Amino acid sequence: MKRIIGMIPNTITTLNLLSGCLACIFALKFGFEHSLHYFRLAVIMIGCAAVFDFCDGFAARLLHAYSALGKELDSLADLVSFGVAPGLMVYSLLSGYTGAEWMAYLALFIPAMGALRLAKFNIDDRQTTSFIGLPIPANAIFWIGAVSWALGCFITGSSPQVTVFIIYICVMIVPLLMVSGLRMFSLKFKNLDWRENFRRYAIIVAAILFVIFCGLSGLAWTIILYIILSALLPQR
Repeated sequence: MKRIIGMIPNTITTLNLLSGCLACIFALKFGFEHSLHYFRLAVIMIGCAAVFDFCDGFAARLLHAYSALGKELDSLADLVSFGVAPGLMVYSLLSGYTGAEWMAYLALFIPAMGALRLAKFNIDDRQTTSFIGLPIPANAIFWIGAVSWALGCFITGSSPQVTVFIIYICVMIVPLLMVSGLRMFSLKFKNLDWRENFRRYAIIVAAILFVIFCGLSGLAWTIILYIILSALLPQR
């Protein structure tokens, strides 16, 4: 029974990985077929991966089923779901909607830096209550919002050259934030005290407002606000 219980968190982590694999498939179909349907499916599968990523840690704490295997499996699953899948979404956007396929390969910088970020995280014992560098799930959330914004610009014909330029700039900057020395606060609540959790409440409220008024592209603004609050306010 103990062995079976110990397998539950890893099973949930595997579901995270499988969700990420499906997100990768849909992300590529989105570029090849120019279908927003596949973009939505990719977003849904990344969302499912995020839910499983939360649940595996919760299950491990609840069942006291921590293991070195689980830690490594979690990082591998996160790389696929929050590094490779967003990278392929950006690749599909740039190759399928701009025709500049050779430039679209720059999107692979996203999973490359995601892998380095996770490797550094696994050997850094300073990141227990806060993060050093942008967490890879936040990277995925940003790219869902950014790709959604770019698609809206392409579909409406609103400054496509400027849109492509901004995406390329983001491809150069956001992945580097994952491996930067910027200290970023954790979004996990230890209590409900308003003063201690001001930034967390601000992010939640902002995310809701951004999505209401901007749609999925509001997720990118949410992560930008997260970065700004982490940079400007002292860590706790």
